[in-house]
This record gives sequence, C-alpha cells and structure tokens, in this order.
Amino acid sequence: MNESKEIIIFDTTLRDGEQAPGCSMTLGEKLKIAHSLKELNVNVIEAGFAAASPGDFESVKAIASEVEGPTVCSLARCNEGDIEKAHQALEVNPNRRIHVFVATSEIHLKHKLNMAKDEVIKAAYNGVKMAKEYCQNVEFSPEDASRTDHDFLTEVVNAAIEAGATTINIPDTVGYTIPFEFGELFKHLITHCNNTENVIFSVHCHDDLGLSVANSLAALESGAQQVECTINGIGERAGNTSLEEVCMAIRTRKEYFDFYTSIDSTKLYPTSRLVSTITGMHVPRNKAIVGDNAFSHEAGIHQHGMLRHASTYEIMKPQDVGIGRSNLVLGKHSGRHAFLDRVKELGYELSNEDLGPAFKEFKKLADRKKDIFDSDIEAIVLNADGGTLSTWELIDLETSSGSSWGAYAELKLKHIDGSICEASTKKTSSSGPIESVFNAIEEITGYNLELTNFEIHSVSVGEDAQGEVTVTVSYEGQDYRGHGISTDIIESGALAYLEVINRIERNKNRH
Repeated sequence: MNESKEIIIFDTTLRDGEQAPGCSMTLGEKLKIAHSLKELNVNVIEAGFAAASPGDFESVKAIASEVEGPTVCSLARCNEGDIEKAHQALEVNPNRRIHVFVATSEIHLKHKLNMAKDEVIKAAYNGVKMAKEYCQNVEFSPEDASRTDHDFLTEVVNAAIEAGATTINIPDTVGYTIPFEFGELFKHLITHCNNTENVIFSVHCHDDLGLSVANSLAALESGAQQVECTINGIGERAGNTSLEEVCMAIRTRKEYFDFYTSIDSTKLYPTSRLVSTITGMHVPRNKAIVGDNAFSHEAGIHQHGMLRHASTYEIMKPQDVGIGRSNLVLGKHSGRHAFLDRVKELGYELSNEDLGPAFKEFKKLADRKKDIFDSDIEAIVLNADGGTLSTWELIDLETSSGSSWGAYAELKLKHIDGSICEASTKKTSSSGPIESVFNAIEEITGYNLELTNFEIHSVSVGEDAQGEVTVTVSYEGQDYRGHGISTDIIESGALAYLEVINRIERNKNRH
C-alpha cells in the first residue's frame, strides 16, 4: 500500500453538528469539544458560522484564540458582511481558513436565491476573492452540488479556482446521491476543471438515505483528499458523515484503500462520549464503532468463536477506538492517584481545577454503589466542570409519593452568596415527584420555566446504576439544556434543572 496520500479530516461538529435540533452548545462546551478534537488529531476544525449570531462569533473567536495545531475555520456566505465577520473572528490565529459557499442547484437558484446562473458564478468568484484578501487558505462550496447540472457546476468551480480557492468542497447537501454516481461526479470535476492539480477536492455528505459514509469513501476513491464529517454523525436532519466510521473504514480496510488519516483512533470513543453528553444526543446501542453493542457478542456461536480467536467476529479491537473492558477495581477506599490513573486509562484528561470536584463526586458515588464501572467514571469526568461557578447548589432533597395522593418534595439549595434557601411543595394528586422537585426549585430561584423535553438514560448497569437526566427548557424565547447524574433519578432531574438555571444566570451575567 502506498501511504503517501493523507486524507484531511475536516470536523464540522461545532458548525453543522450543532445545527441538529436540540444540539446547541455553550461557549464552554464548544471549547471542551474543540480541545478534544485537537487531541483526536483532526486537521481542520470548523468552529462555526461567525456571522450567524453574536454567540457564534464569540465561539469562533475563542476557539481560534485557544486551540493551536488544527486549522480553525469559519463558514461564510459569499458576501462582504459574512466574510468580514469570519476574518474578525479568525484573525488571531495564523492557521486559519475562511470557508465560503453559494447554492448552485436549479432548485436553490429558483426557490431560495432567485438568482441567474451568471450571478451565481460571479458571486462564487467575488466571494473567494474577498476571502483571499484576508487569508491564503480559502475553501469554496457549491451548496447542493449533487443536484447541480454538471456543466454548470464545472463553470462555478472554475470561477472559484480562478479566484484563488485552495480547497473545493463538493457537498451532497440533502443526502441525495449514491456512491457510484457521486464518485463519477468527482472524476468529472477533477478531469474537466482547470488547474485542479493546485487545489484539494473535499467531500461533505449528509445521511438522509443512510449513505453518507459510503458516498464519502466513493469520493475519496475518485480523487477527493478531504472529508468533512462530525462526531457521532450528528447534524442537520439525519446527520452528517460519521467521523469515527469513515476513519475506521479507512484504517480497517488499509489493504484496499491507498490513503490514511492522522486520527488517533484511541481517542474516538472518549470524544464520542463527550459530544453525546454535551449535546444530549445519545449514541444508539447499535451504532458502528462507538455504540454499546459494537463489541458485544450474545449468540452462542459468536461467543464460542470469540473465545477461540477475537478476529472470528471482530474486525477491529475495542482498544483501537478507545474502548476498554469494564472492571471493578475502584471503590470507596481508592485514592486520588488511582482515580486519576483510571481516568487516563479510559482516554480522558482532567484539568487541575476539575480533578478535585470529579474525585469528590467519585467518593460520593462509591458510598452509594457497590460496584464502580468504567461508564460510571466516564459520566463523572464528562460532567466535571470545576472551573465554572454556579449560582445555585443542591444541598438536600427529600421526596415522597403515592398513587392515591401524588407527591411531596422538600428542597434545600445553597446560593453563591452562602445563604441557604428551603422550599417544600404540598401533596397534590396532579404531580409526580419530579414535577414537585421542579416546582420547589422554581419557588426558591424565582424562575418560571417551560419544560420542553425530559430524557432518562442509564449510564451503567445493575440495580444501583447511575441515571442521567437531560432536560430542555424554554426561557424568554431561548432553549437551555441541562444534565444531571446520580444513582437517584429524582436527584438527577433536580441537578439537571439546576444546571439549566445556572446557565441562565451565567448568560445574564455575560450581558
């Protein structure tokens, strides 16, 4: 195999991934993911769409300021305002890229842009030219390329190359194409466009037909050198090309493909779990590479084969993607060093400010649980946020409920100023313990929130397993999401609700 051709991994989790419903992230969460992507060795991080909102601008700017190594990129439409915003957000980072786009399909020209073809060609040329004034690394995307007439697409790409684009990205924006067809499109463009030897062709696929990974691999086989993807495949509608799937396909079938990636595959699972925890988009059990069942074997014949030799039913080792075997070595007598060593074995890093609170949570959990699983430790690490001050902290919680009379809750919270506040709800036939707790929290904090989503997810196994609650609320026209982890699901709900309120408080303080 000739490993001279490296495939550039362009991660758009923080831009296209965040566009999935319910996946909006705070600045702190985006920075966590950006640093994790750096550790994963992605080549390009698309940090956001700087012109989309003040929050997006600040996120792109912060990532460009803090994350060194990968190229940091911002999306922009082919207009002066967008490109100027992208430049302002990125200018602090010498390793930056501006990614401009304009739609090219007949459907988009007619129903969205109301533009003639010559206007689109001009927009593509001018957009790249403007971006080129700010940085040499400019990417161009003809949106909805897979549904664009090939001859017209060739004209648009030629204009972008002439204007100075260094990367030409061909998006299957609505997940419409199929592998052979898409591969032929890349061959056509590389053959018929001018000066293609001076640019890198890129592929960006969506999963509406479940073909995003297959289409991306077909494009790579046909000459593309960059693949745009997201962690866990999150993104608009059915999602984007899954980073972990396309990278492990290339690695696992190295005897077939004549290229490789720089991705540290042992970081795939930890990064997947981080993104899942932050977004609340839980990975399906049967998800390739990082799902709970990816390396599980239940059928007797399969188990027998595995005992003889793992390769009978596994085409890769779980350790290759950062999945270790659960063991029960840690308990309430374990020290800080043993805890930290186990965290590192699982592929995670804890800052000095996060280690203390995380170890404290581990000790509390060890007092409650007989067995501590790797998944329990992961949950603690992924929810560690020692550097963030919270306005409200849960001190004590008592609930009782009955099918005939409803529920009752007593709550004690500590304010950041040191004061202790208490509230209790009356027995009512119309509410359960979760609702009673939420009402008590609102009574103390003074917030009236609209709960729009409530999810429960088991973190580990056994009767004393930790439960993760994710809540989404609406407050003053904005959605907020919070997570809570505990062996008591009612407490998990309380912690998640408090996290939402603390986020609202931090958001107010920023303004």
